[in-house]
Amino acid sequence: MGREDSHYRPEGVDGPKFGRSGSGGATGRVPVPDAHLPRTPGRATGSASVGRDPDRYGANPVGRADPGQYGPDPTAPLSWPTPDLPGGVPVSPPAGGMPVSPPAPPYGPAPVPAPPPRRSRLRLLAVLAAVLVLALAGAGLAVVPPGPLAGWLGEAGTPRASAQPPEPDPPAVLAGLDANAPLPTPDGVRAALEPLVGAAALGDRVNVSVADVTTGRELYGRGQDSPTVPASVTKLATAVAVLVARGPAYRIPTRAVAGAAPGEVVLVGGGDPTLAVDKDGFYPNAARLDDLAAQVRKALGGTAPTKVTVDSSLFSGPVYEPGWDADIPTGGFGAAITALTTDAARQDPAGARENFDETHGAADRVPNPDLTAGRQFAKLLGLSGDAAQVKRGTAPAASGASAGATPAPGTELGKVESLPLVRLVDIMISDSDNVIAEYLARQVALAKGKPASFTGGAAATDQVIGELGLPADEISLADGSGLSRTNRISPSLLTDLITLAGNGTHPELAAIFGGLPVGAWSGTLGDRYQASVTKAGAGVVRAKTGTLTGVNAIAGLVTTADNRLLTFAVLTDRTTGSLDDTREALDRISSTLARCGCR
Repeated sequence: MGREDSHYRPEGVDGPKFGRSGSGGATGRVPVPDAHLPRTPGRATGSASVGRDPDRYGANPVGRADPGQYGPDPTAPLSWPTPDLPGGVPVSPPAGGMPVSPPAPPYGPAPVPAPPPRRSRLRLLAVLAAVLVLALAGAGLAVVPPGPLAGWLGEAGTPRASAQPPEPDPPAVLAGLDANAPLPTPDGVRAALEPLVGAAALGDRVNVSVADVTTGRELYGRGQDSPTVPASVTKLATAVAVLVARGPAYRIPTRAVAGAAPGEVVLVGGGDPTLAVDKDGFYPNAARLDDLAAQVRKALGGTAPTKVTVDSSLFSGPVYEPGWDADIPTGGFGAAITALTTDAARQDPAGARENFDETHGAADRVPNPDLTAGRQFAKLLGLSGDAAQVKRGTAPAASGASAGATPAPGTELGKVESLPLVRLVDIMISDSDNVIAEYLARQVALAKGKPASFTGGAAATDQVIGELGLPADEISLADGSGLSRTNRISPSLLTDLITLAGNGTHPELAAIFGGLPVGAWSGTLGDRYQASVTKAGAGVVRAKTGTLTGVNAIAGLVTTADNRLLTFAVLTDRTTGSLDDTREALDRISSTLARCGCR
């Protein structure tokens, strides 16, 4: 079994066997040029589906097209989007901001044969990366050269000799979309899907929505407006909400300020789940406490650090969502959510990264992430013994000029910032990272003036959905990750969100496509779409999956045989059969869309 997206435990795997493990690291994430999907000519609104008035969606009320408006340091190179590989493609917005038009050359997936061997996959990754560079350049973004291609795929050096003859270039996975491709008809889609949605493996409640990305027209619906348990597909709503509320370039700060007593340092959590202790952190290129400690020592001058206090008061409410299954706190797929944490609370981030594929994303987590981070920071400041014991507290307000060489209470001693949110969204979607999802939901809450809690994040996400002109009565959340079984989202709302992200009216939402797993290639779809009845979806389907016991969901994009880009969502929450059978039944639906014109 490949990478697992279930929220608490893959079937057949016992929690204690997970050991020191986790999700993330080298994920096989593929850069997808459809981050710049074809926009709808003449449309200034979001998605529209059958029975929904397109005018309801209105103009962009909160989205911003200029990356310079997204957050601090707008001129810093951004990844928009890139894989978590050395030498990813950093880009900087051009003078005057990112142009709204013309759109980038459209790309879409084309059917491919069975997945190539690993060496071919590495070559294919290079091809896809090059295509992404072209797509970004076509959008008018300034591309900073990433360096030798060897740096993308591993350590540079002298190529090893091989007795094997050179492999032929692999067939193209991504081909150009035809703006004039025939639109499937509702009758054609219905005829293709009706025999599949009733499969016994899907259980007795299967809710489905299929829509055309260009026009927003709903082509097929079965319980499409019925809120259903979405599992990890919830992360699509969280991604949209945080990209709208904060913007793709926003960076989450972690600060250190002077405490009330001389030498006291207060570590203030801003809600960065990827914060690392040092270079051995779990998430590549994350902000680091050792960098912050160096800033603090310089700012203190001759004053020696005497104690560390942690301020994690930015977040409120319970650290675990009350509706989560009882084994989530110890199952390795969730963590205590506190405003200060390192490596998403993993006990052994380096081991978690190394064992990621084997453990399906589970990791032993510390019970008090903020205190653990404080102790790690105290050690970096050279404190030991009783002085290294940290307590929770609140940072003092800045009190004016410092007296002599000792910084005044509340004086900022240093600050580090996370990767841009576009990268965190990418990791969250590709790896189905539950902890990052909960932290991003709290960023939505903070942006909307609500408590940074489970309830505040859920309410803020619902609010953003409504502000986008979408039916907020078709979503009801308890968390941002999908761990809660009380979450509800309708399939048609999911296809609306994907259409809105793909039609060009909200450029900031295009970031959700960079992390979507690719059928038979990457992420949670890496080992799917390989059976004879589903292989038409290999390289063609890009989707977010969701799994809880009895709940299976998938939502994403697929290109038809006529090269028409569709969005689909299939949610089932009463399955009783084997996980493999249910997944194959789900994959047959999108694979059928991939191989038919459905007219």
